[in-house]
Amino acid sequence: QVQLVESGGGSVQPGDSLTLSCACIGGMFKAYAMAWFRAAPGQEREFVSGISWSGDKSQYRDSVKGRFTISRDNDKKMVYLQMNNLKPEDTATYFCTYYTNGDMGSWGQGTQVTVSS
Repeated sequence: QVQLVESGGGSVQPGDSLTLSCACIGGMFKAYAMAWFRAAPGQEREFVSGISWSGDKSQYRDSVKGRFTISRDNDKKMVYLQMNNLKPEDTATYFCTYYTNGDMGSWGQGTQVTVSS
């Protein structure tokens, strides 16, 4: 059974940076592609960024390209999301998840990011 635990959220001002972390407990982390999603209040969860199992391929939604960077450490079973130049529209609860054999796995509890002046 895989458990995901997100951390690193907070309340920041526009232009600030945050790094989110997701710890994977159990499972075969090195075999999973990983992804970050987010959900703003009253909105559906949306894809933010994904990374291949080896870390050599990554994807981003257009609105975060050039500002966010996803990375992973397979030895530590961690995935990260470095977020720079944060904007109010980045305010959301951020979740990580994993993919195995093309199927999405479970979600973590999420970490809140609030960007406000």
